[in-house]
Amino acid sequence: MNMFRRSTTCLFALMFAIATRTADAQQERASPPIVKSQLSVQKTILPRAVFPVVDVHTHFFVKGRHDADLLEQYVAMMDRNNIAVCVSLDATLIKRLEQHRDFLWTTYKDRFVLFANIDFQGGGEANAPATWSCNQPDFVRNIVEQIRKAHTLGVISGLKFFKDFGLRYRNSDGTLVAIDDSRWGPIWAVCGELRLPIIMHTADPGAFFEPITPANERFFELNVHPNWSFSGAEFPSRKSLHEARNRVIAQNPQTTFIAAHFGNDGENLEELSQWMATYPNLVIEFASRINELGRQPYTSRQFFETYQDRILFGTDGPWPEARLRIYWRFLETKDEYFDYSEKTPPPQGDWRIYGLGLDPNVLQKVYSLNAERIIPGVRERVAKYQARNTGR
Repeated sequence: MNMFRRSTTCLFALMFAIATRTADAQQERASPPIVKSQLSVQKTILPRAVFPVVDVHTHFFVKGRHDADLLEQYVAMMDRNNIAVCVSLDATLIKRLEQHRDFLWTTYKDRFVLFANIDFQGGGEANAPATWSCNQPDFVRNIVEQIRKAHTLGVISGLKFFKDFGLRYRNSDGTLVAIDDSRWGPIWAVCGELRLPIIMHTADPGAFFEPITPANERFFELNVHPNWSFSGAEFPSRKSLHEARNRVIAQNPQTTFIAAHFGNDGENLEELSQWMATYPNLVIEFASRINELGRQPYTSRQFFETYQDRILFGTDGPWPEARLRIYWRFLETKDEYFDYSEKTPPPQGDWRIYGLGLDPNVLQKVYSLNAERIIPGVRERVAKYQARNTGR
């Protein structure tokens, strides 16, 4: 009996050791190794952008709430870094529009403009009934009315569509809501009529649509965030999502569409160039994509020069100040082989980037002039910011 107990104990110990080693190995695979580079190259520290900046892609309804302390800290950071205006994309029609307006505009109306987003699934929050979703017959009519009302009151400067539009939102029969469903036609049309640009996040990086294996170049990131993976038959292909978005852009030439995150095609600037050439009402912004653009600096610089009138600055922040300063370094210098994030390990691909060293004329357009031309309410806010900062 004692021998049996000792054998059983040894067996359990062996199984525990194997399980522990397996868990440790899985943890090691979940994070890339931290490698110290021996390369010695120029390091330029830029404490602020050389020109006033308009950040067209920010979120100030963070983790389900409005954070007054975060807002105060970020406005102070905006001042230090020469960010004149931010576009907040978190003003949900009906249920959070007024609340978000009051949160940002009570003290900082001259520093923020708002893009509204649409609750396609009917969350039932605030004044929005749970049944008020895209599956109700009056949904589009109500949305159009709300857009007109918010525009008349001067509250919104555009509309935002999140990536769940096309990827996760469902019709009453369980099928995915299609980006190019004819039901949404009046929404595209009213934005064109009122000259409200639409920023649309469609699909995601190509790696997110491939299996999570060591062969995937975003393997470590997807291990940490497996819910970011859209690999599998239950999801539409990345190509089909881009095609649906592009059909909407083509069918609504009077409406300006801003493709978020460089159209989620930053890895294929040749294809993105084809889209830009085909759709003159397409504009792009590069929030959270300097990691893609900075590893192909020659091609990216040429792209910025070619489409200098149709590229907007965006970050997907608020980020820590260290991340903002990497954006200035990426755009303004020709520094080589530097981290695209303040985080270790890097969050979006295990590589480093190179600066574009953009010409000042191109840089000023990307930083603010394009946004002033395209987004209502921005030009006058930038002018007020510049007046305050030049003593006029």
